[in-house]
Amino acid sequence: HVETPRNYKLRGDARDPRIPRGTMQRNLALRWLRETFPRNSSQPGVVYFADDDNTYSLELFEEMRSTRRVSVWPVAFVGGLRYEAPRVNGAGKVVGWKTVFDPHRPFAIDMAGFAVNLRLILQRSQAYFKLRGVKGGYQESSLLRELVTLNDLEPKAANCTKILVWHTRTEKPVLVNEGKKGFTDPSVEI
Repeated sequence: HVETPRNYKLRGDARDPRIPRGTMQRNLALRWLRETFPRNSSQPGVVYFADDDNTYSLELFEEMRSTRRVSVWPVAFVGGLRYEAPRVNGAGKVVGWKTVFDPHRPFAIDMAGFAVNLRLILQRSQAYFKLRGVKGGYQESSLLRELVTLNDLEPKAANCTKILVWHTRTEKPVLVNEGKKGFTDPSVEI
């Protein structure tokens, strides 16, 4: 467990892209992996930064199992669009990004849109998400540029044409009718 510094905690608009969210927690996970497995480990594994405000098809986890370096796929309901996705050419290579927000970012992808092979994480011991000096929307790029180039990306989800993850957002429930007409049962664990 690591707490986010006070000056990086959300105030006002929770979707403010200038405030990096979850950076310290993701970096703690990367550090734990590097402390747990030796750099030259042959331990198979894939690192994915799942989030509580996404919905996942189980197929996504099958797709990412074969990640050799960094695999990528579309994410629905992100960036004010139905979906954002890597742009894949006829040869099956990622050549850019289908996004509106700053499509010229080195890796214009949502956190839910990529997975990294564990061995690559272990080999690149200096690769972390940057907390300071990173523009809003560049957290993903701050890590990925330390690991791969655009040419190294492995498109999944039918060459990035299939949606397997949805950014559905977790919001505080509005329980205005709770307790009315006998619907409350305190013995039910929520």
